[in-house]
Amino acid sequence: MTTIKIITDSSCDLPQMMVDELGISIVPLSVHFGEECMSPQMELCEFYARMKVESALPKTSSPSPLHFFHKFEKVEVDQDILVISLSSALSSTYHHAVMGKELLLESGYTGQIEVIDSRTASLGLGVLVYKAAKMAEAHVPFAKIVEEIRHSIKTSGTFFFLDTLENVIKGGRLDRVRGAVASVLNIKLLMKASDEGSVEVIEKIRGTQQALKRMIAKVGETVHDFDKDVIAVAHSNCEERAREVLGQLLEKYPFRHVLFSNMGTVIGTYAGEGGVLIAY
Repeated sequence: MTTIKIITDSSCDLPQMMVDELGISIVPLSVHFGEECMSPQMELCEFYARMKVESALPKTSSPSPLHFFHKFEKVEVDQDILVISLSSALSSTYHHAVMGKELLLESGYTGQIEVIDSRTASLGLGVLVYKAAKMAEAHVPFAKIVEEIRHSIKTSGTFFFLDTLENVIKGGRLDRVRGAVASVLNIKLLMKASDEGSVEVIEKIRGTQQALKRMIAKVGETVHDFDKDVIAVAHSNCEERAREVLGQLLEKYPFRHVLFSNMGTVIGTYAGEGGVLIAY
């Protein structure tokens, strides 16, 4: 057992096997269709199928401060705690984790605890959590891990490709008329996590293949130490497309570590089916 406990939330989209192997603890966000809360065990193919036929997007809600506090209480007494959360620009999860930390300190906890805003989502968050967990496994000191993760937030990046604009329209982020025109013209949105942690459109590109090629090229424009870095690809129920993207990435850029997963229901709610994310 490591002397540092890494905790994150369910938007990180790390494969469950990796979460178990590295001893990472997950605090879940909840996803609701109307008044019905989705089970964490819900099959993703079922989730995407249901989302297609619902008139409104499912709602997501962040864990409460008490959820975090109770998770902290379960940590071994000789372990320090590092929490890395979904971007505070996208969710109240980070702020609730900070409130949970305050409750823990008020209860008499004497160890070290730090809560970090990742300023990203999905495997963008997952890459940071993976790095922290691997350092904890290697017995890197707590302060050094915190320093490294804060530095990594500044040097990492997350790009998104959306195949459908339906979820962006349903969520009120894109006018329905403009969205309809873009769909007819086969316009795809290329997006990224901004420095502040929000999601911003960086390019509008006609055609899926051109958009994916451009996203791959953006990685080459921003990353240089491929042999030392982690590349991560997540997809919203389009594994074949995502594996093609990953293959093209690795042909061009020899990343040392690779993460690959399906987006969970939290991020999938906003991405819609067919989306691809690249993080490094």
